[in-house]
Amino acid sequence: MSTNQKSAGGFSSLVSSIAIAIALIIGFIVYKYIFGDAANFVDGDNTGEPLEGNMLAIVYKGGIIVPFLLATNFIIIIFTIERFVSLAKAKGKGNINKFVVKVKGLLGDKDINSAKEACDNQKGSLANVVLAGLTKYEHMKNDSEMNKEQKIETLKKELEEATALELPMLSKNLVILSTCASIATLIGLIGTVLGMIKSFAAMAGGTPDTAQLATGISEALINTALGIFASTIAIIFFNLFSTKVDQLTHSMDEASFTIVQDFTASHK
Repeated sequence: MSTNQKSAGGFSSLVSSIAIAIALIIGFIVYKYIFGDAANFVDGDNTGEPLEGNMLAIVYKGGIIVPFLLATNFIIIIFTIERFVSLAKAKGKGNINKFVVKVKGLLGDKDINSAKEACDNQKGSLANVVLAGLTKYEHMKNDSEMNKEQKIETLKKELEEATALELPMLSKNLVILSTCASIATLIGLIGTVLGMIKSFAAMAGGTPDTAQLATGISEALINTALGIFASTIAIIFFNLFSTKVDQLTHSMDEASFTIVQDFTASHK
């Protein structure tokens, strides 16, 4: 039975749900009490005109969609930090490329114990996979009940199981970032449409209500800007983390291939 242990943690599903709920609450609080603070408006009236150059008040005028967009930005920030921490832990203490090269060299010298010590020093997902493979490697060397092909298949299976245990934790919560990248623009578009509706309503009576027209246009543009900003940030970090996961996965495959090849070569 496999005794592999995953190293990358991250938020559980429950904690992720709570984090999203908290982000929504914070979004509404920031919108109402910070952006909508009376001090940001002419005559202290947040239903009136913003003070000249006061961006908080201008964003507040974006309307009821703004807190949802703020919450989306907070969610992106929360899970970006979570992924940075989790992937740093999964990477381990040292450079993964140097670690793979070191393990290859030690395997070439048939120094399994030093290779296992290197795994203990490196830690992280890659080190866990390599350590599982090396442990099974030693076990297979001393197993006289299996033939060469059976030993190789058992070693491959152990490495596959160790890798399969680590991979879900590496990509965990990336779906939240990708979802935010998609829905931020859509939420912003809803705000844009609502703002344009107000703008057209201001022109419907013949003589345009310039104040209402300006409010509608402002609402449309603010929501568009917030939605695009959130989407851009989410896409950047999603691609960044996906690249990091791919690098780790490639290193696991490379190390696994090296272990199997070395075992095969030493048991001709």
